[in-house]
Amino acid sequence: MMRVKNTTTDSIIPYARNPRINEATIDKVAASIAEFGWRQPIVVDEAMVVIAGHTRLLAAQKLKQKTVPVHVAEGLTPEQIKAYRLADNRTQEDSAWDYELLTLELAELQNDAPDLFTGFSEAELENLLTNPGAPQLDDLDDRSDESDFWPAIYVKVSPDTKQRWDQLMEDVSQYVESENEAVERILTSVDTRSLATV
Repeated sequence: MMRVKNTTTDSIIPYARNPRINEATIDKVAASIAEFGWRQPIVVDEAMVVIAGHTRLLAAQKLKQKTVPVHVAEGLTPEQIKAYRLADNRTQEDSAWDYELLTLELAELQNDAPDLFTGFSEAELENLLTNPGAPQLDDLDDRSDESDFWPAIYVKVSPDTKQRWDQLMEDVSQYVESENEAVERILTSVDTRSLATV
């Protein structure tokens, strides 16, 4: 049985070498905590150093919360702690959206409880609800902040993946008139469901 206890926020120590860049999600996690309360504790080692939940800790600090739920992962070796810290983040990257089912869920929420926080921006909601099945890139033309619209592309790419993407864009751009057309050509040649894992 997992034991969870309330602990003062100030007593929790962020891991100094946390390789995950999480600043872009702090506001969304804070909004989720404000909407739904705490549903996942922060996981720490026996010295109170964060193993999993850095973003939740930062969100709690943003919300000026004095205490947070914590699970102390006892009995793990230093190597297991290091591996678990990486695995907790890495395993989330391999999931993808089923856009048809996602659209159904979002449409029902828009009808029944439109003010509930889902983590999707207004631009994302508009695009998903008007283009069921999969997002369309045509709607990006007039948007000033494409990263808000396509977080999987602009946030979750490794340097190697970005380098390969840039090379592919350069190759395809020779045969099209715009960057969006190049992106569309690339996307039509792959299974778009795999993009969420990039």
